Amino acid sequence: MSDKNIFESLINGDGEEMHKRSLGARLRGYFLAGILVTAPIGITIFLTWKFFAFVDNTVTGLIPPQYYPGTYLPGIGIIIAIAFFFLVGWFATNFLGRMFIRIAEYIVDRVPIIRNLYSAIKQIFETVMASQSQAFREVVMLEYPRKGVYSIGFVTGKSEGEVQSATKNDTINVFVPTTPNPTSGYLLFVPKQELIYLNMTVEEGVKLVVSAGIITPPDRS
Repeated sequence: MSDKNIFESLINGDGEEMHKRSLGARLRGYFLAGILVTAPIGITIFLTWKFFAFVDNTVTGLIPPQYYPGTYLPGIGIIIAIAFFFLVGWFATNFLGRMFIRIAEYIVDRVPIIRNLYSAIKQIFETVMASQSQAFREVVMLEYPRKGVYSIGFVTGKSEGEVQSATKNDTINVFVPTTPNPTSGYLLFVPKQELIYLNMTVEEGVKLVVSAGIITPPDRS
């Protein structure tokens, strides 16, 4: 149901004409419609503001007073945090950084409970980052694991090398994720003519998989 239909249902009722409704019922409809509009926006703004305030206060509290002006400057903690992320990212891409990360992950992997928590959080972030990158290019639908049953897949590229030369058809590399953990799945080499290309974005496709079909993107066909 679209937002317009929801608003009309709240205000007008199910098949009821506006002029037949009492003033109280109409006001109730306007009130509920107002909540429907403002609640998602308000909650999003509030959580975003709380997050930035938390980061700002935490980072600023770690800095000795002699290293920044006596008066509090809103946003300085966010700027320092962003600079810190850039620095860690640079360190993680060189040899010493990669070696340090491997050692740290090796240690964490030996600690019960902590390793499960770390693995789950890492998988969530890897999924989000992958959906924002070019790792997944397009969302497709294909008959898998058998004819008549369809699965969601993500195109990762055109098949090349020995994989392509072994078949007469032009094949596409398709990653078919599992639900609700999309970081595991199957790599399939599918003939291009057997793929159904969807109009949904990669991010919408990931949400569809993670939610086990509960979050369905709008039909743009």
